[in-house]
Amino acid sequence: MPLISVTLEAVLKRLLYQDLAMSSAINSLKDKVFRFELAEWETPIILVFGERQVYVLNTWEDAADCTVITRLAILPALLERQRLTQLIKLGFLEVEGDPQCLQQFAELLYMAEFDAAELLAPLVGDIAAEGATQAVACRLTEAQRLFRTGYGRVTQAITDEWRLVPSALELAWFCGEVDDVTRACENLAARLDKLEARR
Repeated sequence: MPLISVTLEAVLKRLLYQDLAMSSAINSLKDKVFRFELAEWETPIILVFGERQVYVLNTWEDAADCTVITRLAILPALLERQRLTQLIKLGFLEVEGDPQCLQQFAELLYMAEFDAAELLAPLVGDIAAEGATQAVACRLTEAQRLFRTGYGRVTQAITDEWRLVPSALELAWFCGEVDDVTRACENLAARLDKLEARR
């Protein structure tokens, strides 16, 4: 955790505090404390926004302005600020405290221009950093393509070949049949109520 905290602190400082255009957005979060509780980690990640950097801690005695309880895989969705409300409604994000703080944080992340090559350049040089980021981007694109292809094949195998899951047409037919049975039961119940009332 200390290594993750130090790395995250360095990345956030470089990402958020190098661009002067973001200073007004950062000032709105100054002295705010965010607590991220991730299902995969026992130790929380606490972000304390200071004047010149974000401090990443693992313990904080006082109450946080905003506590976010989620899974590690959901964190990238914070970059899509328009999806926050949807994620909260669906139960992927649990927010305690001021949700406006989380909205401001998501806005700040959205404004930040993430360039991995720029972050790596001071460590390995410009040419190596650019080459490494292009290679990683190429591999990620290939992995996404393979995942989409594999996902499509598995879905087709589950519905068509293995018959583990009904197809969309079968599901629609089944739902229609359930609706018909429900209406028939409601009609029968209404008729029984009328017969009871006559007695």
